[in-house]
Amino acid sequence: MYESLIEQTQKAIEHSLKWAETGWGMTFGDRQVNVGSLKEAEELPPHFVYREDALNYWKQVQLTGSDAAASGKKALAALEREDFKGAEDFVYCSMYHEKPFAAKAKTWKLVYDAVKQEMSKS
Repeated sequence: MYESLIEQTQKAIEHSLKWAETGWGMTFGDRQVNVGSLKEAEELPPHFVYREDALNYWKQVQLTGSDAAASGKKALAALEREDFKGAEDFVYCSMYHEKPFAAKAKTWKLVYDAVKQEMSKS
């Protein structure tokens, strides 16, 4: 089997599921207040003008991460069957889900490149 590719996909799935938890630098409002995760957004005071924007952003990150991970799990199953074309398709789908956050999340492009590289060897 292709253990390193499977391991890379498993890590990407785990990472996707934690995007909203681990977060990244993200600012809101005219004062550019850093709100780097869903937890930080939830802890904002109710009077913070951009609280709802921050909450909505991080909840969308959480949902998107779950969608990317779901496709990643299908890719993992395909890899375990040595179905590289199927894996490529599902990882591409994960990349598609990640696209709005790709500059910050940086998760699925590396997996996609690794799958394509393995396909070129076959």
